[in-house]
Amino acid sequence: MVREHLRPVTPEYLDAAPVRLVAAARLAAPPEALFRALTEDCSTWPLWFPEVTRAGYTGPPPYGPGAGRAVRLRGGAHFVESVLLWERPHRFVYRVEQVNFPGAHAWLEEWRLDPAGPGTDARYTLAFDVSRPLEWAARALRPVVVRSLRRALHGLDAFAARGEG
Repeated sequence: MVREHLRPVTPEYLDAAPVRLVAAARLAAPPEALFRALTEDCSTWPLWFPEVTRAGYTGPPPYGPGAGRAVRLRGGAHFVESVLLWERPHRFVYRVEQVNFPGAHAWLEEWRLDPAGPGTDARYTLAFDVSRPLEWAARALRPVVVRSLRRALHGLDAFAARGEG
């Protein structure tokens, strides 16, 4: 059950958030293929992002800014999100609106996909404001979380290369 409503933030929050976790990688697929795999059918996220157990848009297509998403992670965390930016094929930003655990105050995520030769320089950023205990845990677990996010980037790359996105 999703209960906690978070403070609405804008994309500028990426620079102002108290906690930022960033994973970056050079990927083989071009930005357009990655963007398509990332955005067109988010129900496929569990196929390439191991921590995601379920994801889906909450309304009918076409999807873009304003679209809602519901995401469930391994361990039971559940998020309701709103897409803020859908800048094909380079930038996808969404804000977490609600969570099912206490202590989160604001949360934003950004995927950047910049051309790099035939491939892509990809960067995934989590930007959030949480209670002190959650902030401490996020900072302590930063290497584990960043490694997980980097795995997701490479999973997205493999998924896009198979043409599934």
